[in-house]
Amino acid sequence: MERLLYIIACFLLVINGSGAIYGGLNLITHPDGSSIHLSMEWLNPTPFSSYLLPGLVLFIFNGLMSVVVLGFIFMRHKLAPGLIQIQGIILSIWIITQIAMIQTTYFLHWIMLGIGLLLIVFGRYIYLISLVKRQV
Repeated sequence: MERLLYIIACFLLVINGSGAIYGGLNLITHPDGSSIHLSMEWLNPTPFSSYLLPGLVLFIFNGLMSVVVLGFIFMRHKLAPGLIQIQGIILSIWIITQIAMIQTTYFLHWIMLGIGLLLIVFGRYIYLISLVKRQV
């Protein structure tokens, strides 16, 4: 069961990380959002005048951090379950904040929020399974 949860968590981290690296780099290199067809009007209700800062945050905290968490999983590090949970929390906060700021939702918001919540749950279950294994 633990192995299956790790495999699914890795899959979800790859989805999050690859999308965040792609999207973040596009927003960094094209702060007007044009490369991924984002309207500057979506920034009107936010404190941002361009997509540069959101792109940096996306790239670092969802993109690179997902890669780091994958590295911890592949190294079988004892912190991996906690890092999976933390990445799920970061992704969930990112999506909820984004929805609150732009004041609208799209299907991708709900998919990514679901991924964030699954990462939290899977990381917790993996941690609990590892505790039980240590006690046996």
